[in-house]
Amino acid sequence: MKTMRFILVFNIFVAVFYSCSTDVDLYAEYKDVPVIYCMLNPRADTNYLKITRAFCGTNEDPINANEVALIYDSSNYPCKLDARIIELESRNSGSYEPTGREIVLDTMTLHNKQEGTFYSPDQLVYYTTEPFNAGAEGTHYKYRLMVIKPDGDTLMALTGLVGNEEFEIITNGFSFEEQETDAMNRIMFRADGVASLYEVSLQFNYREQLTGQQMKYKNVNRTFGVRTIEEFQKVEGSENAYFLGFSANWLFNALANAIGSDTVVDANHPNVVRYFDNLVVSIDAAGEDLYYYYLVSQANQSNMTGFISIYSNITGGQGLFSSRTQIKKNCRLSSRTLRSLYGKSSWGFVEQ
Repeated sequence: MKTMRFILVFNIFVAVFYSCSTDVDLYAEYKDVPVIYCMLNPRADTNYLKITRAFCGTNEDPINANEVALIYDSSNYPCKLDARIIELESRNSGSYEPTGREIVLDTMTLHNKQEGTFYSPDQLVYYTTEPFNAGAEGTHYKYRLMVIKPDGDTLMALTGLVGNEEFEIITNGFSFEEQETDAMNRIMFRADGVASLYEVSLQFNYREQLTGQQMKYKNVNRTFGVRTIEEFQKVEGSENAYFLGFSANWLFNALANAIGSDTVVDANHPNVVRYFDNLVVSIDAAGEDLYYYYLVSQANQSNMTGFISIYSNITGGQGLFSSRTQIKKNCRLSSRTLRSLYGKSSWGFVEQ
């Protein structure tokens, strides 16, 4: 009978839009299987890359995976690997060529991982504080990851970079209605030339203070789900501007649900005071490979066969090397909306 070898892959949480499964085929002939995860973000001051390896046992020499996962050496290579990122540039739709810039990754240990399936609290990561170019005005960049293992084998991956200068929120403000209406608001933005997935969210931030208690920071928010650019509507007359519509009743309905019965007793004896802070639109954008990873994860969650598919763009290993970023904008509330908000005396909102 052919020997089956058990391989448990280090499960890295990828926080992009949803928590994605990183399961792989649990039975395979033994070999050194590196596992790499990295989401480059040109707007971050530090970018991290996680490099681990699979650990294994056989039917003749089984292991307790839950116990082994708690051992630092079972998931990490015994030495620092040569890990670097090479910059490629394209001008005016030409081919991508190396710029001569190589970013060598260093290592650090994070000390705040909570207890769980894998070892804690210390986590070894590779990182760089070097800036990444997202591109603009006909110039675009890609980045190639190269990692040399102790046995000399080289792992490689390539990704474009989301977050170019064209990617921006162009909505400036909103008007919300207290009474039921069919009116709609729009969140408008200019698309990123590299991104394949978007998630838009809206958050109303406020503070409240009950009599005799400390100030609390609260919010009501709405997330509009993960979408491809084709799922947005195009702004008429624009090449790369898109929007999504949502009800002008949203804010007052959301606040009514959040505040509930915790309202002012009367104008002279309030038991709560609230202050409006800001209204923030956030848009997350993700690269093409993260999009494919997301699609495979969604398919795995809905399949009934028990077979798990995987997506990896790491040549010579498993994992994902892609890109994501987030943009935010503080948007105005119309004067009419503010009058309605402060006019609802039972909610206790006051001007600062």
